[in-house]
Amino acid sequence: MTLRSAYLLLAVVGAVVPYGFFLGFFAEYGFSVPAFLASLFASGAAGGFTADLLISSFVFWLFMFARRAQPPKQGAPAPWLFILLNLTIGLSCALPAYLYAQARRDS
Repeated sequence: MTLRSAYLLLAVVGAVVPYGFFLGFFAEYGFSVPAFLASLFASGAAGGFTADLLISSFVFWLFMFARRAQPPKQGAPAPWLFILLNLTIGLSCALPAYLYAQARRDS
């Protein structure tokens, strides 16, 4: 398996696994955004993971825009699709998808 294939596989796994948890939550509590957000910080452990994920996501966004601003601009994927993936699925999908897109451009 190539590294590029591994990135693609991890992007798919990074989409499926979190959505398994999200769907379980919504099946139990309904589609309640306030309940979902409250659950993200329900305990110190959950709050720590949530804060870590939010900070990591922000750093990933900064990295993508900084990469895009450096020459050669055509070498870095446009960040908007990956920000959308990050916001709708999560960093576990967006980051390997970005790395896959970058590896695809490099080959």
